[in-house]
Amino acid sequence: MPKMKTKSAAKKRFTFTANGHVKAGVAGKRHGMIKRTTKFTRQATGTMILNASDEGIVKKYMPYNR
Repeated sequence: MPKMKTKSAAKKRFTFTANGHVKAGVAGKRHGMIKRTTKFTRQATGTMILNASDEGIVKKYMPYNR
């Protein structure tokens, strides 16, 4: 069997925590900040842990990075 390939887009966007969860940047902060509330822009800083269903998809894209 040949080796599985890692999706290049996934390795640029996601990292794994020590417990095996997937860490990602918070969505919705690229443009259009005028229409967003101040509370949203403040809370959407940094990174977040993905939920289980999204985590499964990312783990398929990155078979060796765990």
